[in-house]
Amino acid sequence: MTEPQKIDPAKIKSFIRRQGRATAGQKLALESHWDKYCLLPQAEFDPEQAFGRQAPLIVEIGFGNGDSLAAMAAANPDLNYLGIEVHRPGVGHLMMLLEQRGISNVRIYHHDAIEILEQKIADHCLAGVHLFFPDPWQKRRHHKRRIVRPSFVELLNKKLMAGGYFHAATDWEHYANDMLGILSAGTGLQNSSPSNNFCERPFYRPLTKFESRGLGLGHGVWDLIFRKV
Repeated sequence: MTEPQKIDPAKIKSFIRRQGRATAGQKLALESHWDKYCLLPQAEFDPEQAFGRQAPLIVEIGFGNGDSLAAMAAANPDLNYLGIEVHRPGVGHLMMLLEQRGISNVRIYHHDAIEILEQKIADHCLAGVHLFFPDPWQKRRHHKRRIVRPSFVELLNKKLMAGGYFHAATDWEHYANDMLGILSAGTGLQNSSPSNNFCERPFYRPLTKFESRGLGLGHGVWDLIFRKV
């Protein structure tokens, strides 16, 4: 009898690569602007070379269609933003927005975020890491696929500079409490909430259409901000 294969939780992907269909505009952006905004996972990452300047670097994990990332980058031109997303149409949509609005402080990886953080980002160099509305993996047997777990907290401690922050937001209360427990149990990160639970949405995180609709229906949204001490 063959022994069942053991699964290493550290190597479990926290996403499903859902390619979907890109619109004509997204396809055009992917074809026309890939080299301008997208970085090769196989190459070394030099922030100064990638952005053409030195500036505090913020990483957003799973930026979706890029609406929030484009808005933050436009509102904070003194910061550099590195977006990581596996959904190709979302990458195309973000590049459309960057071109339309003349936003130059965003670069993109179309790749697994954990691999990019582990292999391409230098230690103690990130000013911030954003994780907005990640897949909550509602079923209990899928909770091991959630990106926020103890090994991820260790990775944050390694990549954030002193004073750097991790900001997560979710509309799933169970996942919010799960993240709060994991982040609070880790070492090196301190909760920015005065009551040591959740924070008010900070001004820099845009209110998305999806979030506005949910709030109108009475759904909750929970923000967590932990800072490296």
